[in-house]
Amino acid sequence: MHNTINPLKHELIGLYAEIIASKNKSLIGIRGKIINESKYTLTVRTNSKPKKILKNQVKMKLIMDKNETVINGSDLIGRAEERLKK
Repeated sequence: MHNTINPLKHELIGLYAEIIASKNKSLIGIRGKIINESKYTLTVRTNSKPKKILKNQVKMKLIMDKNETVINGSDLIGRAEERLKK
């Protein structure tokens, strides 16, 4: 059994992400390390090149060490520093 992480209280940069559902079907299956975060987007470094992903378009699995959780990207909308303060 995996433990879960609370992405609302955790820095996302450096976490491994995998897009498991999306309004844009071409994003499903994208996976890699999150290298940047803005209010509305995440940038994920994939094997080919960095991909910018709109948070409100996706549902993703976040993995850190052996911990993983699934979250709707729309729950992450906002600046990281504001989300971490809550």
